[in-house]
Amino acid sequence: MGNSAMRRQLALYGDRIVGRLIRALIALLRRADPDRASDFCGAMARRVGPFLPAHRVGRANLRAAYPDKDTAWIEATLRGAWENLGRVAGEYVHLDRLWDFDAEHPNAGRILTDDMPLFVELQHDGKPALCFAAHLGNWELPALAAHAHGLPSAVIYRMPNNKAVAKQIAAIRGPLMGRLIRSRAEAALEMAAALGRGEHLGMLVDQRWSRGVDITFFGRRCKANPTLARLARQIDCPVVGVRVIRLPDRRFRIEATGPITLPRDERGVIDVPAATQMINSIVEGWIREHPEQWLWFHRRWR
Repeated sequence: MGNSAMRRQLALYGDRIVGRLIRALIALLRRADPDRASDFCGAMARRVGPFLPAHRVGRANLRAAYPDKDTAWIEATLRGAWENLGRVAGEYVHLDRLWDFDAEHPNAGRILTDDMPLFVELQHDGKPALCFAAHLGNWELPALAAHAHGLPSAVIYRMPNNKAVAKQIAAIRGPLMGRLIRSRAEAALEMAAALGRGEHLGMLVDQRWSRGVDITFFGRRCKANPTLARLARQIDCPVVGVRVIRLPDRRFRIEATGPITLPRDERGVIDVPAATQMINSIVEGWIREHPEQWLWFHRRWR
């Protein structure tokens, strides 16, 4: 067996081992209730995260984004970000039990919102919609909301490289999130088709997009995903931002921004770079309110 073939075989074995470990971890966490799973994973991530290489990425990002903050604030914010990430992982296996919002008894459960009028309008206006979100709080919840309340919906997602892990994640997401559109070359056509069917299309917009447009984010130049702005230019529909704020008592507040009027150029069509900047500026404002709840460990600026 050649070296390349041996490396492929080892990688395959490694993927299988990781897949089995993830499957076992999911089964273990499912035996706990959502609150205990969240508490456990949050505490573990808070302790272990600072020793991982990604912590250095987060530290560099925070220092550049908040040059006036001292080391103590930066490290405390990073520990909070690790805890939030751990909680998201612990809650992920309980997605079918997290969404308990009842419109007849609002704010009685773990989900709080004051934006029901906007959500009801989106549900009954007979139009598709573009909904953007960010890696804040538990960012899986907006996709649950649409499906749980009968909105025809579609969600863009990135498939993990590990096939076994991807299978586990798809099994959790599939029954809960409406149409799942995998992020790939054909995704743009699938997204346009979903909007054409009147569906509400959700996507996370706060990660680097190497083929994107140049924007300013926290005062630094970076590449951003222009897909939402391009779709808005192509299909006339409401554009709404949805964020999740994690609350101290294991509850979540869902807040909506919009419908947003995106900037247009001299021809009267959506200006894609300017619209992408506007969307990311809204996301930056969200993050500044709760920096400890954002995913600082991504290489957003390169």
